[in-house]
Amino acid sequence: MNSPTIPVQNVNDFFEIYSNALVQHNTKGMTYLHNIPCTMLSDDATTIFSDASKLEGFFNQGMSFYRQFGITHVRSDVWSRQDLTPRICKVKVFWQYFDAFKQPIYNCDYHYIMKLDKHNHWKIILSVSVNERERMEEWKNSRLS
Repeated sequence: MNSPTIPVQNVNDFFEIYSNALVQHNTKGMTYLHNIPCTMLSDDATTIFSDASKLEGFFNQGMSFYRQFGITHVRSDVWSRQDLTPRICKVKVFWQYFDAFKQPIYNCDYHYIMKLDKHNHWKIILSVSVNERERMEEWKNSRLS
């Protein structure tokens, strides 16, 4: 007898879940969406997380920024997806961050390498921040002028 096949999670659904976790400051949920180990990569830093609690601590630091600057709404738009293998894909996401009045604060681009786990749920293995730091700095500087 064949075992039932588990449907593959939709990438757009994955990033909707991720966006909701961000808005709810659910750092445990955000951590769960990553493969351990995983890597965060930007021009300034390369950080490898081999411990889920350290990754959650990293996300907690980010949440304090969101609270400090009034980010209460987050939207993710999947701009492209390329299947590298049947279980690994590369995804480009455009993130938009808004205040309580749904006014834009800043936006940025990320690339992700994702892999399906044994339950056919996507997990982020590699996160590449293309321009988040620059966009945050531009926004913070524009508030000062």
